[in-house]
Order: sequence, then C-alpha cells, then structure tokens
Amino acid sequence: MAFAPSEEPVALKILVAGGFGVGKTTLVGAISEIRPLRTEEVLSDRGVGVDDTDGVEGKTTTTVAMDFGRITIREGLVVYLFGTPGQERFWFMWDELSYGALGAVVLADTRRLTDCFPSIDYFEQRGTPFIVAVNCFDGAETHEPEDVRIALDLDPDVPVLLCDVRRRASAKVVLVTLVEHALKMLTAAQR
Repeated sequence: MAFAPSEEPVALKILVAGGFGVGKTTLVGAISEIRPLRTEEVLSDRGVGVDDTDGVEGKTTTTVAMDFGRITIREGLVVYLFGTPGQERFWFMWDELSYGALGAVVLADTRRLTDCFPSIDYFEQRGTPFIVAVNCFDGAETHEPEDVRIALDLDPDVPVLLCDVRRRASAKVVLVTLVEHALKMLTAAQR
C-alpha cells in the first residue's frame, strides 16, 4: 500500500531503556537507517563512586542525553528510536523522551539484572507498553525467558525474549515484538 498524499504521515516513537552498559546505543545503531545521533561522552572521574561499572569494566563512554535513530517502514510511516540514558543521574531526561511513545524496549543483562528494575518500574507506573529483551552478551550465561520473567516479577502478558542487539535482524525482532504487544494492549483497552 503506497502513501496517499491526502493521508497524514504517521510517526511512531519507541524508547530503548535499561541499565548502564546494556546495549541501548548498540541497538539503535544496529537498526537505524540513518547514522544515529549519539550523545556519548567519555567516562570521567566524576562518575567514580557514582556509576556502577561492575561487569562492564571495559566501557569507556556513556550516553548523557539520548540516542536517536530512524526507520522508514514505508512512505508515510516512520519509526523514531530514542535510547534513554542508563545512569540514574540522567533519569530526569526520561519524562521528556517518553512523551508520546508507543512503547519501550527494556534491555536486560542477566549479569546485572537488577539494573533494569528502574526502567520496568517507570513504564509500569505510567502504563506504557513495554517488553524485556535480554541482550545475550558473549560469555554470559544464557537463561530462559521464563526464568528472567520470574526473576523480574513481570506480569505474564509482558513479552520477554533473547536477542543480540549487535545484529540488525535480532533488533528487528525486538521492535516487531514491541509493536505487536503495544497494539494488543491498545486493542484490549478499547474493548
């Protein structure tokens, strides 16, 4: 179906959230059709004692505002991706970034699973549709999605899936799962 000039273009906004070093910037970069906007800065001594780098000792940069990417589905239908900052001191940005969002992907790292609780709490409290995508890092133990669901105490209707955010095809599955979940929630709310 082609975009008719009389139709209004549609833009969908999706957030990518999760803890520090979980792969938000990588996911946006893997799937975006444009060179993503990144607001990364080198980790500095100001983060010592503030930023928990256990498990991500090799990380040298951090997102201080947002990541931004775009995907054109077809003429007149575009998806905008906004990666949120993962560190607590930048969470004040989330309210602005989440305004008007269709839903959110909460990325999880099973080596630091508790880091995704603030994102889950944020979206649950606001009634924002979200899914949990477990980024399977090289060398990390793999857990079944249902085990992750139990560990995070998620409702049974929240999708949980394994992914590799470095791979475009995997990132695509994550985003499709979120859109399907958001549509399902919207349909259920309209009944």
